[in-house]
Amino acid sequence: MGSLGASQEKEKELAVLVTGFGPFKEAYPVNPSWEIAALLPDYLPADRVKDAAALHNRQTAGRDSIPPVRILKLPGAVRTSYEYTRDLVPRLWDGEVDGRKVDFAVHIARVLGRETRTSRRICRQGRRWELLGDEKRRVELGENWIWYGVPGELLSDFNVDDVHRRWVQRSPKNLDLRVSEDAGHYLCDFIYFSSLAHLWKQQCARKVVFLHVPLHSDAESLRRGVELVLTLIRSIVESELEKEKEAVSK
Repeated sequence: MGSLGASQEKEKELAVLVTGFGPFKEAYPVNPSWEIAALLPDYLPADRVKDAAALHNRQTAGRDSIPPVRILKLPGAVRTSYEYTRDLVPRLWDGEVDGRKVDFAVHIARVLGRETRTSRRICRQGRRWELLGDEKRRVELGENWIWYGVPGELLSDFNVDDVHRRWVQRSPKNLDLRVSEDAGHYLCDFIYFSSLAHLWKQQCARKVVFLHVPLHSDAESLRRGVELVLTLIRSIVESELEKEKEAVSK
């Protein structure tokens, strides 16, 4: 995983992985997180900023301000299984998805509510290991345990507040877009923790974020979900490029 700025200088495309979960029990046969991910285009479209002033600035600049961004999707939804997710996540980061290394990732899941929110941190307490069936593995495997030595709290390396500001600026004003300190429970925080923990162990930048979307799966809700994910991806890339530019100028 290289620098976003370095990729821009070389006119190389970036690659973002977007995942969504499959059906959850009989009560939720359709999971909007995967439906939204599956509907995403292969590349981030041209700027869709909703704010008139920001749009004028982009048009004045004469071209898009970011390099091409390829959107990587899995062949199918992530199965709602701890074992499956535990094994899957390291392979996504260490290998390739559709022939490309992943530069950053957005994990999506559904939430019972109307708000759409992105999470900055993940916390895991000792009692949760037992709940997820990992306490036995932790004791038996010791230093060979998949998460041996990982801190109890991990944060995304993205500037989530800056990303959120850009995301809100680009989105319809009637939408409830929030930053959350809680990625939820069960597989929601599990997949997010798995990515953050794996990147921490590999001493890589934790360029991953978690997104909760409302439960609705009608056509209009899915269309709106796709637009929000696309604007989130663009906001992440712009934020990272700005951060790298500021670091170079210091």
